[in-house]
Amino acid sequence: MAEQPQLQLQWSAQLSVAAARTSLPGDKILLPPSALEALLSASSNRAAENARRDLPAYDPYNSATYSAYRQAESQYQDQKQQLPYPLTFRLVNPESGRVVYAGIREFSAEEGEVVLSPFLRETLGLSEQQHESKEASMTVDGEEGVNGVHRPTITVHARQLDKGTFVKLRPLEAGYDPEDWKALLEQYLRQNYTTLTNGAVLIVPGGRGMGGKKEEFRFLVDGFKPDVDGVCIVDTDLEVDIEALNEEQARETLKRIAAKMTKLPGSNHGSSVGGEMDLFKPQEGRVLPGEYVDYRLSSWGRGQPLEIELAGEDDGEVDLLVSPFSATQRAKPRVDEHVFAEFEGRPTKRIRLEPSNVELENAEALYVSVHAFSASELQTNGTANGETPSSGPVHFTLTARHQDAAAKVSDTQGVEIDAPPNEGDVRCKNCGQFVPQRTLMLHENFCLRNNILCPQGCGQVFQKRSPAFEAHWHCPHDTAYGNTTLSHQKHDTLFHPTEVLHCSDCGTRETFPSLPALSHHRTTTCPAKVILCRFCHLEVPQEGDPDVPNAEALLSGLTPHELADGARTTECHLCNKIVRLRDMETHLKNHDLDRFERPAPHACRNANCGRTLDVCSHSGDTRAGTRMGQGPGNDIGLCSVCFGPLYVSMYDPEGKALRRRIERRYLQQLVSGCGKAWCRNEYCKTGRQHLGVSGGGTAVSTKEALPMIKPFLDALAKGVKETSLHFCVDEKSQRQRMLAEMLAAEDGGVGGKGGYGLEWCVGALEAEGGDVDAARLWLRNWAPAKGEGRR
Repeated sequence: MAEQPQLQLQWSAQLSVAAARTSLPGDKILLPPSALEALLSASSNRAAENARRDLPAYDPYNSATYSAYRQAESQYQDQKQQLPYPLTFRLVNPESGRVVYAGIREFSAEEGEVVLSPFLRETLGLSEQQHESKEASMTVDGEEGVNGVHRPTITVHARQLDKGTFVKLRPLEAGYDPEDWKALLEQYLRQNYTTLTNGAVLIVPGGRGMGGKKEEFRFLVDGFKPDVDGVCIVDTDLEVDIEALNEEQARETLKRIAAKMTKLPGSNHGSSVGGEMDLFKPQEGRVLPGEYVDYRLSSWGRGQPLEIELAGEDDGEVDLLVSPFSATQRAKPRVDEHVFAEFEGRPTKRIRLEPSNVELENAEALYVSVHAFSASELQTNGTANGETPSSGPVHFTLTARHQDAAAKVSDTQGVEIDAPPNEGDVRCKNCGQFVPQRTLMLHENFCLRNNILCPQGCGQVFQKRSPAFEAHWHCPHDTAYGNTTLSHQKHDTLFHPTEVLHCSDCGTRETFPSLPALSHHRTTTCPAKVILCRFCHLEVPQEGDPDVPNAEALLSGLTPHELADGARTTECHLCNKIVRLRDMETHLKNHDLDRFERPAPHACRNANCGRTLDVCSHSGDTRAGTRMGQGPGNDIGLCSVCFGPLYVSMYDPEGKALRRRIERRYLQQLVSGCGKAWCRNEYCKTGRQHLGVSGGGTAVSTKEALPMIKPFLDALAKGVKETSLHFCVDEKSQRQRMLAEMLAAEDGGVGGKGGYGLEWCVGALEAEGGDVDAARLWLRNWAPAKGEGRR
């Protein structure tokens, strides 16, 4: 028998719509905490009804009936405190009868209120303007006018929706042509929507278009499968069909796409493609008005000043924008989002970047963009609009080079400018040119009659009644000036907009007086600024509240996203402790301090042995064996293995008997040899044969051996521990010693400035069992390099 459908969650309430304190995305709402309690109570009642719905009549003599009741009780206990997932609601505006479905964000609204997202407000017909007008029209006399506030009321019903399998979207405007519909809709719907409502208008923000402006796509939701008013789009595969509203819109869309294709970057009528930029190699290109050409400079001398120069065809038509590409700056420069810019109306624009500039710290590359203003981007502010930007492409030349020191010196030495070029020349007070003294009167008469010096003090000289003088302007608000109407319009657009600017990417209450100020916000504190998170290694918004900065984020140098993402824990690869990701850097610096203070291991005095006296451990402890009571057990500098054959249980306070045993050991090695195939001991007959020492093939007599070993015995008698001993060892120990000498010879040699000391290399190989790669890793983790100390 097929299972009967689960009962719907029965809950509804009438709530007043609160002013949006935060920007809720998509179809999300905020409900009061009491709504959560009521929903849990309704869920408990629903669970009880579901459990009792199919129960047979109770028969105390029927074990099957008893079992069914036990199962129903268990089901009730499991479901009574569980809410459906996802939790969806049906919102109704009683005044207009409009209906929309929504998902829950939090239960944090004030009691008796509900907070709606902008999408839900628009769909229900609750615009902010209507809300404000009602507030203004109310008085304090009536009940609705308490405190002068009147809020609209909506009805909220708990309603479980079917999973959607198909949705039809109809564009409300012609010309929509993003690169990837699937990725755009998947990302936006997954992050912002729980439900879709038939007949609602879905607004999907796109990326930046060819002109650098952010695109916005508006769709009419026109049908689902199953055929219902609303569907749930969580945990389901949703097929999307995008269909034009009518044939005329379809034709217009194809026409716009075809026109767009003719102006694609790299085409005959479009802007240049841009790409990689090289030092000292000029880049020639063209840019259409309203578009950008992006270049990337990947390598330059980080210790030298860098100068980027842009030369255009006409004064002030193209602008130079620069932004570093780093973990904290990922966006390409745009007029409203850049770090460095040059907008002045000069034929040649330059941006000079000093190596000490903090914005270039940790920069992987530089993004350089060339932009040309279009007529739609300009404002007049009351000026005569007699000049408009050209509609065709603007040609330019872009160069990046290091500043020439000689040229810089010559530029700074401007003391010779006031000196006349020829003896007897004097400067004209009107135009500033040098003329001969004898013709000064004639020149001044002509110059004053035909030329005029700018009365605003910029020093420029114009011919009277010339178009250039008529178009010459000075900004009344700052020190900017120019010679064309276009440059005046562009200056007003950038620095004196007609309206106060707001950031469209975040909900900050801060306003901005100019586009450079807005750009500074978007490249510094804007929550929507894209960064490369150092913990999740993904490009994500930095988040946070620009109006109330997070003190911990400011002190730690992390972004709010990194501060939250860095709260995840991981295991330290050195000490196996659980550490937060954002504290890992400090934790590893503590390991560095321990590494600098760690005592060096004591290598065995035996020149053929690859062990240490105190036994090094895998965790970096250079005294692990001694701590466990497995020390060398002698004071002559031999490890416990090498000292074992020399040990006897007799009283020998002066060490004379020990020196005799060492002497006998040497004589036995030189006269008889050890007979081991791997022996490379130069004080052993077998080892001398394997090493090819001169005379190694013949036995060494006792008379010849005594002078050879006398220096070692004298050093033992004097207590000098720097003198090595030479005893035959096992193959593994001898191999570890040879590998340790090879490791110590790397990075500068045994006596060089780099690399690690021989004793550290011996300890590393001992701790890692002779594995060279593991020993190198052990040295990096636990051993200080030569010349390395506390920083």
